[in-house]
Amino acid sequence: MISQLTVFLANEKGRLAAACRTLADADINMKALFIADTQDFGIVRIFCDTPQRAASVLTEAGFRASITPVIAVLVDDKPGTLADLLGFCQGASMNIEYGYCFCTADGKAVDVLKIEGDQAEAVLTEAGFTVLAPEEVYGVDSF
Repeated sequence: MISQLTVFLANEKGRLAAACRTLADADINMKALFIADTQDFGIVRIFCDTPQRAASVLTEAGFRASITPVIAVLVDDKPGTLADLLGFCQGASMNIEYGYCFCTADGKAVDVLKIEGDQAEAVLTEAGFTVLAPEEVYGVDSF
């Protein structure tokens, strides 16, 4: 499992900048950042080099931050790979709470999934999917 930093922000001018500045001032390197928003708040999902420390730093600065376990699956960056992964998950009765994807510089894509239950990572690996380890996500400079 990958530890994703999850930050809840009031949907107010400057809140995202303040959270990012807090991490930068603590010398925490963000590898990827994703935002989902509503009218009142935003949910920021971050991959960074030290997620536990980042959550502590943000919490101490008054932000609502937590660690969420997610699964990162490496696939080829071509049409159908996400559909294949999701089709497998559906066939295996996996409940996907949310997901997002991004491409790497080497022609690959990373599909990040929050899947209900504890066995999803093992089931995906057994089925031949490439599930990434934390160091493969946090240490990759090719995003």
